[in-house]
Amino acid sequence: MGRSQSLPRGDDPRFGPDADDSGCPILHVDMDAFFASVEVRRQPELRGRPVVVGGTGPRGVVSSASYEARRYGVRSAMPTARARALCPHAVYLPPDFPQYSAASRAVMQIFRDVTPLVEPLSLDEAFLDVAGARRLFGPPAAIARHIRERVVGEQGLTCSVGVAPSKFVAKLGSTRAKPDGLLVVPAPRVLDFLHPLPVSALWGVGERSTETLRRLGLATIGDLAEAPVGMLRKALGAASAAGLHELAWGRDPRRVSPEQVEKSIGAEVTFDADVVDPLEIRRALLALSEKVGIRLRRAGQVGRTVSLKVRMGDFRTVSRSRTAGVPTDVAREIFDTVWALYTVLDPGEPIRLVGVRVEGLAAAHETPRQLTLGAPERGWREAEAAADAAAARFGRSVIGPASLLGVRDGRRNENPPRP
Repeated sequence: MGRSQSLPRGDDPRFGPDADDSGCPILHVDMDAFFASVEVRRQPELRGRPVVVGGTGPRGVVSSASYEARRYGVRSAMPTARARALCPHAVYLPPDFPQYSAASRAVMQIFRDVTPLVEPLSLDEAFLDVAGARRLFGPPAAIARHIRERVVGEQGLTCSVGVAPSKFVAKLGSTRAKPDGLLVVPAPRVLDFLHPLPVSALWGVGERSTETLRRLGLATIGDLAEAPVGMLRKALGAASAAGLHELAWGRDPRRVSPEQVEKSIGAEVTFDADVVDPLEIRRALLALSEKVGIRLRRAGQVGRTVSLKVRMGDFRTVSRSRTAGVPTDVAREIFDTVWALYTVLDPGEPIRLVGVRVEGLAAAHETPRQLTLGAPERGWREAEAAADAAAARFGRSVIGPASLLGVRDGRRNENPPRP
C-alpha cells in the first residue's frame, strides 16, 4: 500500500486528446466556472479580473468563482466573507439564475444536436452517450472537439470534456482536463488513470470517509481496490464498501439516462441576520413560494407534497410537510400550505433560514386539475400563468414582488386577480 498519489496530467500522452478513444462512448461535459463565465460574457469589461458569484450578505456562500479568483484560493461553497478576505479586490456579484438557465438551455441544445442521449446533472454539466453519433460526427474525441467549438463559437463560453468507457471515469476526466480542455481515458488504461488518484476522488467518499480510509492506510484508489472487501465493510458498511470497490476497479455499468425527472423542486433563503419578526418570515415564504411555483411551471411539473424547512439561529433544523389530494404548481396554494405549517410550528425563536419545497412531482399535462367545490373556474393559476407570459416578454421585473398572490405587508387579498 501507500502508492504514489501523483495524478495523471492533462498533457500526459497516455490520456491526452489524441489518445485511443475506440472504447469510449461516454462524454462528460462540464462548463468552466459557469455562473462567473456567464457574467463575464454579459460584462466583457470583467474579463481577466477575479469574479465571484454568490450571496453577497454576511452569510452568503460562493456559487462560482472565475479562475482568476481561484488563484487566490476562492472556491465554490466557501463563505463569501472568507472569499473577500482571500481576494478583496474581486468583483462580487449576486447570482442571476434566469440568465444561467437560459445559457444552460442553449448549451444543452448543442449537446442534443449531437445525440439524444443527454443526461443533465445540473445547469452546467451533462453526460452524453455518443456511440450512435459516430457515423455523422466521427469518433468520440472528434465529437468532443466539435461540441467545444460550438459552445465557444455560439455561446462565448468554454467547457472541459472527459471521454471514457464509463460515466464515473468520464467525469474524473473532465475534472482533470479543466479549464477549457479535453482528456481521453482509453479503455485499456482505465486502471492506470484511476489507481494513482486519492480515495477522495471516488463518488461517495467525503471528508469523514477519507479520514477513515486513511487510518486504514488506504490513501489512493489503487490502495482501496486491493484492500480486502471485508475490511471495507467493517469501516464503511456493506453497501458503500461494495460500490466503492467496484468503482475502484473502474466498473460502472450505469447508462446515460436522458429521461431523468426531478423528484422535487425547492428554494431557500439564509437571512443576513437572524429574524424574529413573523411578518418578515411570511414575506420570505411568500417570495420562495412564488419562486418554486415559477420553477414548477417552467419544468411542466406539479406536486402533491409541500414541505417547509426552518433552521434556527443555533443551527437546529426542523422540517414539516403536508400532502394534498390535488397536485399543484400554483404559488398561492404553495404559500397557503407552508404558512399554515409555519403557524402550527410556531418556533418562537430567531430564524436563520427558511425553505420551501414541492415533492411527489408528476407531469402537469398528465395530471388534470380538479376544481375545488365553489372555486371560480379561472383564478390564481391563470393569473400566475399570465404573469409568466408577461415576464417572458418583458422580464420578471415588471411583476411586483408577491403581486401574484395579492399579499401586501402580511395582509391577503382573498379574491384572485382576474387573468
